[in-house]
Formats: sequence, C-alpha cells, structure tokens
Amino acid sequence: MPSSDIEIAQKATMKRVTEVAAGLGIPEESLEPYGHYKAKVSLEFVDSLKDRPNGRLILVTAISPTPAGEGKTTTTVGLGDALNRIGKKAIICLREPSLGPVFGMKGGAAGGGHAQIVPMEDINLHFTGDFSAIALANNLLAAMLDNHIHHGNHLGIDVRRIQWKRVVDMNDRALRQIVASLGGSGNGFPREDGFDIVVASEVMAIFCLATSLKDLKTRLGKIVVGYTRDQKPVLASDLKAHGAMTVLLRDALKPNLVQTLENNPAFVHGGPFANIAHGCNSVVATSTALKLADYVVTEAGFGADLGAEKFIDIKCRKSGLRPDACVVVATIRALKYHGGVDRAAIGQENLGALERGLANLERHVDNVRTHYGLSCVVAINRFPDDTDAEIAKLQGAMASSAVPVVLATHWAHGGAGAENLAKAIVAVIDGAPSAFRFVYEDDLPLWEKMKAIATKIYGAADVSADAKVRAQIRKLQDDGYGHYPVCVAKTQYSFSTDPGLRGAPSGHMVNVREVRLAAGAEFIVMVCGDIMTMPGLPKVPSAEHIDLDDSGKVVGLF
Repeated sequence: MPSSDIEIAQKATMKRVTEVAAGLGIPEESLEPYGHYKAKVSLEFVDSLKDRPNGRLILVTAISPTPAGEGKTTTTVGLGDALNRIGKKAIICLREPSLGPVFGMKGGAAGGGHAQIVPMEDINLHFTGDFSAIALANNLLAAMLDNHIHHGNHLGIDVRRIQWKRVVDMNDRALRQIVASLGGSGNGFPREDGFDIVVASEVMAIFCLATSLKDLKTRLGKIVVGYTRDQKPVLASDLKAHGAMTVLLRDALKPNLVQTLENNPAFVHGGPFANIAHGCNSVVATSTALKLADYVVTEAGFGADLGAEKFIDIKCRKSGLRPDACVVVATIRALKYHGGVDRAAIGQENLGALERGLANLERHVDNVRTHYGLSCVVAINRFPDDTDAEIAKLQGAMASSAVPVVLATHWAHGGAGAENLAKAIVAVIDGAPSAFRFVYEDDLPLWEKMKAIATKIYGAADVSADAKVRAQIRKLQDDGYGHYPVCVAKTQYSFSTDPGLRGAPSGHMVNVREVRLAAGAEFIVMVCGDIMTMPGLPKVPSAEHIDLDDSGKVVGLF
C-alpha cells in the first residue's frame, strides 16, 4: 500500500482535464491543455461568466503553524471533496507552490494523504510556468532600470534610492545582500542590491490581485522602482517597461485547472507568501470558480492572524469578494506544541499542555468571529495518536464558544473523512448570515492601521519603529498612499515577532523595522521583527531527499 503523499498521488486514476472542465461547463475550445491533466482556462471564457451569480465562498485558515503540522491545504482539498460527496457542486482554489519551500523545509503544497490535488509532481515543480513568467517580468523591469541609468539616466534616478530588486524562486541566503554592476564602466554603476524570492515580488502580488490584462498592465505601470534626487517617484511606466511585462504575463494570468484525487475540479493559480506578501491565490481564479460552483473552498496562508487578515483586509477590500463562512484548522499535536511540549513528545497524551495550547486556537477563532465578523467551524485534523481524553478536553473547552468542533480524517479517508465537516459548514452558511467587517477602515492613517492589526489581531500592547521608519511612513501618508491597506511581513510562528513565543502571547511590542511601498499592488508592506523576504535553506534541505528512481519516477517529494 502506498504510504507517502507522492506514492498515493502516483497511484491516482486521473480524468483528462477536458472531462473535468466539461463537468463545469467549460468548452474544450476554452482550454489550453498542458498535457492531459492540467490546462489553462481562456480569459475570454472567464469574461463570459461576469453576469452569472456567485456561489458561496468558504475561507480555510488555521492556528499558528508549528513543526507538528496542521494540514490547512489538506483540509481545503478534503472539504472540497466532501462537499461534492454530499451532493454540492464545489470547486477548490489554492495557491501554486514555490520551489523555495519545496526544496527547503516545508515540502510540497498540494495537500496530503488522500486529500491531494494532482498531478502532484507537476504542481509542486514547474507546473504551467507561471512563476517563471512572474520572475522574468520582475527581472525585465530590473534590467530596464539599470539599462536606463547606464545610457544617460534622463529620468534623473538617484542610484542611492533604487527600490526594485531582482527575484529568484529559490531559498538562497547568499543573494539577500549583494553588490551589483562590478567589472568596469560597461557594466553600469556599482551599488548595493539584493534578491527577493519570487513569491515576495510585487509582481506576484499584482498578478494575484489583477482582474484582467488591462488591470494588470495598469498596476504594473504604477510600480515605483526608485526616486530622483528630489525624491520624486519613478514608475515602471516611466521606463516604458509595463507593456513588455504584461506580454510576459499574458498567458500566466489565465487560471490553471487541475483535479483532486477524487477527480473534483481545482483552480491553482498564483502563490504569494502570507508572512511576506498577501498570501492568497488569484482573484481571477477565485472569481471564476464562484461563477461555476455552488461552493468554493479557498485558503489563505498560515494562521488567521496573517493569511486570513490579509485575505480580508487586502484581497476582499480590493476585489469585492466576501466569504460566507470560515474553517479554522487545528491538530491536537500542534496545540500541545503551543502548550510547551517538545516536538519529540507531541505524540504522547498531555492534557495540561493541550489546555495551555488551546489559547492559540481560541484567539484565532476570536479573530475570525470578532474582528472579521465571520461564522466559523473548527476542524480538528485527526491523528492516530490523539486520545479520547484529549479530544474530550478540546471539545469541552470549545463548547462555551458555541463554535462547532468537527473531527476530520480526510488525510486517511479522503472526502469521506470530511463529510461531517462539510455538513457543518453548510449548516453554518445556511444559518445566521455573517457580519463581515474589515479590521480597519480605508481612511485610517497608515500608522493607525498597523496599530489596529497589532493590537486587535496579534494581542500586542503597541507598535514601535525608529525615527527613520516613522518618517518614511509619514511621507507615504503625505504622498497620497494613506488610503492603502497594510501588508504586515512577520514571522508566521507566533502572534508576536518572536518565532519562539508560542501559544497566545499578549502585551508584547511589534516593532516595524522597514516599510515598503507596493504602489501597483496598492498596499504598504510593514516589515516586522527579523522576517526575511529571501528565506534560506535549512541544514538538511528537502532537496537532499528528492530524486528520480531508475524508472524515471520522482521520489522523496513530500
């Protein structure tokens, strides 16, 4: 019997993507197949759906991630399969995996066990080439910027105030800070520079928020690449780069259609990180799915403090999308970890640690209900070593919150293991309507927006920043960007900026160490703590275990 995720995926019986599309009413002429099992859907077909009513949108989020694992993507897939099993027409919408985590420490991002999307190897590796197109568009702008300076710099760009970085879709700490243009006058003017990972690029954020090719081109043109000596912004449109960038992204903007192990449809499109970007799949994919199904299940990266907050305050604010309900995923193992148990001991019964760790789940649920105004269900992704006493302890603790707590076994049993979860979320949606709300309003000053997120969502006492950063934020406010939402870049492992502070810390200080303008994506990035926009590989990266066997099959991939 297959035991690893990749072995289970390789045993799948897949339908041809044309058959999956036909079940959604997508004609074959509107598909651009990439082989037999994955395809892009034409933007002309997407546009033809605009007058159809929307289905119901379910957001899947989770507790703060731990080494013990939570299974948010796995739950998203399992819930989508379960909804189809109980007679609902459902589509799931996921982000594309980044090669950095695939070859680093996280592994793949196509679900797990018997709740996966396939073809798993393709999705986790190069897929349909979207990330390559995004990297090329980003780096074309960087090349045109340096070329403009080399050939006379008639825009008067101050080389000390260049903002635009190159990107690569790999964890490579050596590229965080570099010196570029060495080798003589023919190679430009030497300067300090650096790389980000592709998923942290503003082009990725724009790609996922754009609603059409026209909107994409407009947003790309608004990217601020640097400033003149008198601190006037220089835009990508000033370099006449945005047209060519759009050409590179023309095919990538078409949403990707694949399937689950149970042959249900899935859109997988875009992939910004939720700790250093807005962490949601593309608006194009989500909006398309809502026109084609009665229920759409999507996820936001990491916990309800990061991905879900940005889903609400950035994606929903910019797109007009509104979730009808939310699922908060947890595992008893992860809750014990938040309660102070070492990773090696999380498989042992420990009611005290579970009780302490429940504070993390309770705060995430409170964020969803109180600050986002959404009804929710708690999904406990069950492991074989969860004891009856631990389950009873968790259910008893959550009983007073009046939030349904459902045990799910979709990793082992696929959609059948999540049927109770599917019924529970449908019942919540059919009950009292959610009172959707943002964490802050548009007209609140940038600093106050950051403070609202920190105090309401992270449980912090206040926010801080040095004089230079505060001055930058004031200038952005004065320059007309104050109505933009805030995108917080911080560790995903804690409500604080200290990744080692588990549970639900309160009264801490959130320090903003850097601020970045994303004028095309239309948000302000507040970089907090020690978070990096170019991650590094761990001591033993996953890449050491990924290989081809003698028959040419991929092994060791998640």
